[in-house]
Amino acid sequence: MRLVLAGVQVEGPDGGGLPADVSIVDGVVTAIEPATTTEPSPMTTGGAQREVERLDLSGYVLLPAAAEPHAHLDKALLGDRLPNPSGDLAGAIRAMHAAAPGMTADDLVDRATRAALLALAHGTTAIRSHADVGHHSGLRHVTALAQVRDELRDLLDLQIVALVAAPTTGRDGRDHLALARAALEAGADLLGGAPHLDPDPQAAMEICLELAAEYGVPVDLHTDETLDPRALGLEWLAEHVLKTGFPYPVTASHCVSLGMQEPEVAARVAAVVAQAGIGVVTLPQTNLFLQGRGAPTATPRGLTAVRALLDAGVRVAGGGDNVRDPFNTMGRGDAFETASLLVTAGHLLPGEALHAVTTGARAVMDVAPAGIRGQVRVGGAAELVAVRAGSSTEAIAAASQDRVVLHAGRVVARTRVDRTFPTREMSHPPA
Repeated sequence: MRLVLAGVQVEGPDGGGLPADVSIVDGVVTAIEPATTTEPSPMTTGGAQREVERLDLSGYVLLPAAAEPHAHLDKALLGDRLPNPSGDLAGAIRAMHAAAPGMTADDLVDRATRAALLALAHGTTAIRSHADVGHHSGLRHVTALAQVRDELRDLLDLQIVALVAAPTTGRDGRDHLALARAALEAGADLLGGAPHLDPDPQAAMEICLELAAEYGVPVDLHTDETLDPRALGLEWLAEHVLKTGFPYPVTASHCVSLGMQEPEVAARVAAVVAQAGIGVVTLPQTNLFLQGRGAPTATPRGLTAVRALLDAGVRVAGGGDNVRDPFNTMGRGDAFETASLLVTAGHLLPGEALHAVTTGARAVMDVAPAGIRGQVRVGGAAELVAVRAGSSTEAIAAASQDRVVLHAGRVVARTRVDRTFPTREMSHPPA
């Protein structure tokens, strides 16, 4: 089957910002041509005739589908059940650890599935989710997400990170490391952890990399999730990767303390991170929520030094992190919310923010690119979202729920919006 997305607006070199007909064959964008009202005729490839399906998307803008580089599906939608009165990171961890023993496998699967489908409806077709591994959770979170991954594999791609609890050093860390091994053997795709919470952060980081190398998997570490400018774990991680030649992809998430450094320090760290090829994930929702609560005036935003990282050529992704749980009581599972915050709080341009949640996120996750610089391109994977909007900037700002989502070249989700006024009915909001 050849699918033609007819009359959709495509921005960038291949589309020029004009309505276009976008052809998709075998999960790949094969052509972007000026829009026509003519019904497409069957095509012949490899000696076989392909039927053509035409989907009218007039009034929509077509964008690469979002990718979520840092989620916690196992924690999602717990906010009403697990309050965090202090509102900080320590309070959220306490709430989760206290509740974990009572969580059933069915509950974990149900919430994770609902959160994943929420993201899918908003246009996210690839998700990397951390899953708690430790004394408080055992392997239940990993096995639950593995079930979700299998059940949703036709709709989206799900990567599972074994988030090993601290400590991983010393005598107390031995059991956690045993659980980490079991998690990788149970189906986790990456190894994760939070070395900055360990009594010996550098040793904890080194242990994570050694274990990942043993199992031949990438790592994604919660790194420097603190406003303390003395925390330079990201720099140490980059130097260690360069020194050891660690052969698998490395991602550092949060990196909050980098945003507290003097410009010359941030530039120095960003340069070595770029040299090491480490991807950085910034998480505006959760870090704006958790960080800075002890500073009632001139409250820091808690974001990493996004501009310094981009200027150095670091692969930067924007993620949503938590969705209505003790770590963030807000969040709607929408990458456009992340992009909007990267514009308002991170001072990125709209195109840069869109790139961070689409093609940039896919680069960090090492999944097939759907475009370039947040724009659809011929030859890209047909991981796409069409949004009722006049431009990509409007798509981010207005975040219309009227969306069509494609995964592997197939429509996997569609949301239609009807807005009614006392004297007028519209199929979409007025411009």
